[in-house]
Amino acid sequence: MRVMVLVKATEDSEAGILPSAELMEAMGRFNEELTKAGIMRAGEGLKPSSQGKRVAFDGAGRTVIDGPFAATRELVAGFWLWEVKDMAEAVEWVKRCPNPMPGPSEIEIRPLYEMADFQ
Repeated sequence: MRVMVLVKATEDSEAGILPSAELMEAMGRFNEELTKAGIMRAGEGLKPSSQGKRVAFDGAGRTVIDGPFAATRELVAGFWLWEVKDMAEAVEWVKRCPNPMPGPSEIEIRPLYEMADFQ
């Protein structure tokens, strides 16, 4: 089962405050564990939404919207793509993750659709 693991944005991440050296080292160790276990397929941090764009679709029309975007807690600051046996395994790995932000934070786990879901 593939899952997208989403690190939710915070006011700090949206302000462009970079993680401490200690947090970067801890995350590096965690990513190494994921890789050695054959779990991690990809993972990256995202720059603040102020550097992003959205494209809104309405029929044939397209509207480009410049960041920053409101509702910080609904934004994504980073992600992993993992291959796990089930959601319980994904939850166990997330519980081992260092807190990705200096203060309170959330990580969301979402399963990806597979071709079998459409048959």
